[in-house]
Amino acid sequence: MVALYCGGGLRPLMLSWSRDLPCIWHALHTSVVCFKNRVARVRVDKGNKPVTYEEAHAPHYIAHRKGWLSLHTGNLDGEDHAAQRTVEDVFLRRFMLGTFPGCLADQLILKRRANQVEICALVLRQLPAHKFYFLVGYSETLLSHFYKCPLSFHPPALTSKMVALYHVAGSGL
Repeated sequence: MVALYCGGGLRPLMLSWSRDLPCIWHALHTSVVCFKNRVARVRVDKGNKPVTYEEAHAPHYIAHRKGWLSLHTGNLDGEDHAAQRTVEDVFLRRFMLGTFPGCLADQLILKRRANQVEICALVLRQLPAHKFYFLVGYSETLLSHFYKCPLSFHPPALTSKMVALYHVAGSGL
């Protein structure tokens, strides 16, 4: 095995070839470490950026300052189907976002109690009442038959989306 060291500076290149197959070259690139860490919270600003209550607190404050958006017992020790519950939650959220386009004021809260699923959402009054109630009944009926369990949807209606300025820790206000 013959190795050739080429280059200099920040990008040395290691080339090698095999005696068995001389037409195959392997390249090993090394470079400076590139940190691609991402913060899971809103960046500290002057305090005039509208953020939701969920965005205002970092993820490690769940169950201390903010609650879970999906309440079920699938994540307890010894419980099965935790991954299935997560996939169901993602499907329910996407279904509701598609059924009520532009009408949801905030994120959905999903609660599972025994064999019943409850969906809580703040809905804006952008649709006429008869269309809104049709969509509520349609989504409850379709999802109840799909999941084979009773499903209830609790949509308190808002006249306008409330813009709240939450104090993000460390913003210096």
